[in-house]
Amino acid sequence: MPDKLLPLSHCLIAQRPDTPVAYHAGRYYSAKQFANAVKCRVDKLLAQPYRHYALYTEDAYPFAVLLFALLHAGKQIWIPGNNRPGTAEQLSPDCQLLGDWQNGDCFDDCPDASAASNRSLSPLNPLDKQLVIFTSGSTGQAKPIAKCLNQFQLEIAALEKQWGEQLGDATALATVSHQHIYGLLFRVLWPLAAGRCFHSQAYINPETLVNAIQPGSAYWIASPAHLKRLDQRSPWEGIRDLKAIFSSGGALPESAAQQLFSGGGQAVIEVYGSSETGGIAWRRQDQAWTLFAGIALSNPDGNWLLHSPYLAAERGCRLDDQITRLDDGRFILHGRLDRIVKIEEKRLSLAELEQRLTTAPWIDEAHALVISNHRDVVAAVMVLNQQGLEQLASQGRNRLIRQLRKTLGQWFEAVVLPRKWLFVNTMPLTGQGKIDQQLLKKLLDFDNRKLPQTLNLDMASESVRLGLKAPEDLLYFADHFAGYPILPGVVQLAWVEHFGKLFFVIDKPFSQLEVVKFTQVVKPGDQLTLTLDWKTASGKLYFNFSSERGTHSSGRMVYEGKR
Repeated sequence: MPDKLLPLSHCLIAQRPDTPVAYHAGRYYSAKQFANAVKCRVDKLLAQPYRHYALYTEDAYPFAVLLFALLHAGKQIWIPGNNRPGTAEQLSPDCQLLGDWQNGDCFDDCPDASAASNRSLSPLNPLDKQLVIFTSGSTGQAKPIAKCLNQFQLEIAALEKQWGEQLGDATALATVSHQHIYGLLFRVLWPLAAGRCFHSQAYINPETLVNAIQPGSAYWIASPAHLKRLDQRSPWEGIRDLKAIFSSGGALPESAAQQLFSGGGQAVIEVYGSSETGGIAWRRQDQAWTLFAGIALSNPDGNWLLHSPYLAAERGCRLDDQITRLDDGRFILHGRLDRIVKIEEKRLSLAELEQRLTTAPWIDEAHALVISNHRDVVAAVMVLNQQGLEQLASQGRNRLIRQLRKTLGQWFEAVVLPRKWLFVNTMPLTGQGKIDQQLLKKLLDFDNRKLPQTLNLDMASESVRLGLKAPEDLLYFADHFAGYPILPGVVQLAWVEHFGKLFFVIDKPFSQLEVVKFTQVVKPGDQLTLTLDWKTASGKLYFNFSSERGTHSSGRMVYEGKR
């Protein structure tokens, strides 16, 4: 059983020297080794003139080493949600990139700390706002939020009071990133303060996660996106052995919660909060939410205000959620206010539209968003079930969409119905397990004078298959050739690179082409399948354009200098 909570400001000073802090790259690291690694890094950081650092690592233990080294070196730490080239470009003018950035400093976490510094560390000031985290960006541009250690410490105390006895000395395993406030708190800071070991690796699927449970007990830090993908083939016996399952980042569907309870005996603990507010409430197998100790809600003028010890706002922080408060102090959430939009002056709840879509017998999951260009239009992204896939294959895309519009027409006016449709095999997610809005908008808000229309999308880890349509008014058809328009090969290559950089971490132009073949022409209105396979080790992007007539073009693009 862990000892009394250590303050984060003292966790490298009043340490438990032999307690395992983390399991990283096949070995355990003790609190003493962790402190030595931090001291080693502090010396290096103090020798650098930079004040602001953007910290990103794939694994949680190197992140913890760098985080506390930066804190003890008096630096300000910006914690972005990803390490994509665009994020690096946005942050690099203000911050020194540190960690696993493509063009950043190669990170050495001093794992053995054989040449550890003799430096003695002083307690950190828990009120210094040294940490800058970011909203997930799920509704637009991510914004920075400054935090101090004391805010996290107060929240950790509430979490430990609520579930510390249940967890005991269990190990923290996660499928969510530590680069987001939920993963940062539950995966790294809470275990460090409570003396529990955390696994450095994020487990992408439940099979590898449950294999990591033995020989000791563990708990799972997950998101609804991961939990609702469990099925009959999932490792339910291993899931049953977990001390607890936490979920945050959105509401867990009732069907998924019930499956976890019946299949794995787990009543999932859902946590409601945000990057701005921290944790607000929790629930378990219930529709209603219970506020954490010390937190209150008020509604002085029709707007809900949050009063929390984690926030400095004395008048309360306004919540962008629709809430019904119950007589016993608990409350029910009805979705975000910012998901109420106006289309042609008609109000539309995107959440309700999604709910109505999922009542159709062909749809497992739906997501609605607004594409803003010269006019606002609604787009619908859907995961089809087996019946839906069969319907799509037998009746075609257009007829299926007409049926869906007819279903929605029972509830919504025609002007607010989706005008853009995309069928996917799985919802694309960010590293925080939230729907990747930016990717979806780039796929749906295309320039049909230069790019194809995306009809459907199948994704795997390093492979993508896109259903595309070559628009008849494509800019390139007019001049190539008069009276017999065909799609130039160079445009096909541009499309390959465009979609390759959307789905894979590629931050430079290709250096050469290999075995490129153009075997059939592409004509206006043709529907194509573009298959992309990205080979990280070799830095090669394999592509194939095909249709019902066979292969149109294929080859590979070579990106030198990949590592």
